[in-house]
Amino acid sequence: MLYHAYELQRAWLGGASAWASMGAEMLASPYSPLGYMGLGPVTASALEVFAHAAAPRGKPAFGIETVEAGGKSFAVEEATVVNRPFGDLKRFVRDGLPEDAPRLLVVAPMSGHYATLLRGTVRRMIESCEVYVTDWADAKTVPMSEGLFDLDDYIDYLVGFLEHIGPGAHVMAVCQPSVPALAATALMNAEGHRCRPATLTMMGGPIDTRESPTTVNDLAMERPIEWFRHTVIATVPMQHRGAGRRVYPGFLQLAGFMSMNLGQHMLSHYEMFKHLTIGDEDSARATKDFYDEYRSVCDMTAEFYLQTVEEVFQKHSLANGTFVHRGQPVDLGAIRDTAILAIEGERDDISGIGQTRAALDLATGLDEAKKQYFLAEGAGHYGIFNGSRWRTKIAPAVEAFIARHGRSGLAAAA
Repeated sequence: MLYHAYELQRAWLGGASAWASMGAEMLASPYSPLGYMGLGPVTASALEVFAHAAAPRGKPAFGIETVEAGGKSFAVEEATVVNRPFGDLKRFVRDGLPEDAPRLLVVAPMSGHYATLLRGTVRRMIESCEVYVTDWADAKTVPMSEGLFDLDDYIDYLVGFLEHIGPGAHVMAVCQPSVPALAATALMNAEGHRCRPATLTMMGGPIDTRESPTTVNDLAMERPIEWFRHTVIATVPMQHRGAGRRVYPGFLQLAGFMSMNLGQHMLSHYEMFKHLTIGDEDSARATKDFYDEYRSVCDMTAEFYLQTVEEVFQKHSLANGTFVHRGQPVDLGAIRDTAILAIEGERDDISGIGQTRAALDLATGLDEAKKQYFLAEGAGHYGIFNGSRWRTKIAPAVEAFIARHGRSGLAAAA
């Protein structure tokens, strides 16, 4: 019933959005006398804000056609190089990139948003790297015939993607995938896998959520796993390809994130309204672009979501040394070749300070020279991988780390 109620609401809001958009265009038209008098401009702005907020959204495109590097503009080629039911592997490469440029796998979160949430991350790294991105599927679009997808499958996908990219690649995990990326790195190091990553960068990841717990962590600990199973899991309706699949709906994830900072979101929309009223389209567009991406959500499979809540946030399995992948214990002490960079945001309200840094202590078999910690001063969770701090301070640190621990060091260890 939960998913059906949402679909009904979305259908109603979609129609209301269309009517509001038409009303805003009519009032703002230079041919309409109402646009020049009284409350006409104010009403048009209010209708446009409502239309934008209520509009239905699908999967956004990366849309990265060019990047600036060294003061020059270069065309960017985007291609899907691996196609799998629950997630594809995309490749981005710019013209003029040196043949020996690092190959970087950016692991996007499977946490309710599409991989395009990392557009700014990808765009910046394209300047110096051949970039690969995990483009996870919306679970409601995957037919039941494709089976289930859990945390074990996620790790298998990462190993498979690294095998496609080849030896000497680098990995950057943003937020939630830090856990499976670290587990995959440990497993590949333990078996001396030829495609084990040269470096692993983790950004705002919940490696040990007992460190500086946030509101998100507290919520996961306050409720038993059965509460999540019976309260937030829904069945995909018949109109979708994944009909019958049990999922954690993206709209619930979005509602949770919005409620955490509801006042700030309301203020942002009020500011957008003011910008529209005075004709400042550029400022209004910046807010629209952010929420176009932020409100574009997708579903997670129930088994992946529940396993993540239980293993990562309740049992702290990876930090406790009890995490198991398909019956095989994951020993973080087995990481001896892959250099690790842990990045945290000073004002991160999703992953508190110390949660990602914990990986450096847990990797007991790794030489201290291959460990690095970076605290992004003034950065919140989103600011770790997007925005000016990311572009000018964090990304250069990642590039320097990759350059320092490249393929040559891994080859020596092999």
